[in-house]
Amino acid sequence: MRGPTTSLTPPADAVAPARHSGAPAPGEPLGSHYDHCFGCGGKQPHGLHLEIRAGEGVSATAVLTVREEHQGAPGLAHGGVLAAALDETLGALGWMLRTIAVTGRLETDFVRPVPVGTELHLRAEVTAVHGRKIYATAAGRAGGPEGPLAVRAAALFVAVEVEHFTENGRDEEIRAAMADPDQVRVVRAFEVNP
Repeated sequence: MRGPTTSLTPPADAVAPARHSGAPAPGEPLGSHYDHCFGCGGKQPHGLHLEIRAGEGVSATAVLTVREEHQGAPGLAHGGVLAAALDETLGALGWMLRTIAVTGRLETDFVRPVPVGTELHLRAEVTAVHGRKIYATAAGRAGGPEGPLAVRAAALFVAVEVEHFTENGRDEEIRAAMADPDQVRVVRAFEVNP
C-alpha cells in the first residue's frame, strides 16, 4: 500500500475520553440504530443481530452467536464477520460520547479460530480523543467475558455531521429513515458507521 496511513496511536496531546452525562446507564441495551443494519438490525435475516449494551466508563459490550451463515472455512466463523462484529461494537461507542462517528481505520488481529456455535463476548472502549478523532480498542473472547481471546481490534473513528449520511446514502433508504414517525429512531438511524 502506498501513501500515508492513519495511525492508531493517539498523539501525545490526545485527551482521556469522558462519558457524556446523557449516555445510557451501564448495562442498558442500546437497541438497533437502524433496522436494516447488518450488525444490529432486526430486518437483516443473515445479519449479526448484535444486542449492544452500554458498559462502564466509555465502553460497550455485545455477544455474537456465530451461526452457520457466518462461516468462512467449514465450521468456522468468517474473519470478515468477526471484523464486522468488532466494528459494530466499536461504532456503538459514539452513544457513550453522544457523537456521530464513522470508522476511519480498523485493524484486526485474529488470535484463534472461532467455531460455529461459539458465543463471542465483545467489549469495546474509547482510549483517547483528539479533535474529531476517536481512538478505541475491542476484544472478542470465546465462551464468556473472561474466556480465551479470539479476536481483537484497534480503531480510529472520525466524528461527522448527519450530512455525511444524508448526502452520501442512497436516497430511498434516507427518505425511509427520515419518514419514521419515531423521531428517536430517526436520530439513531444516522449515529453509527453504515
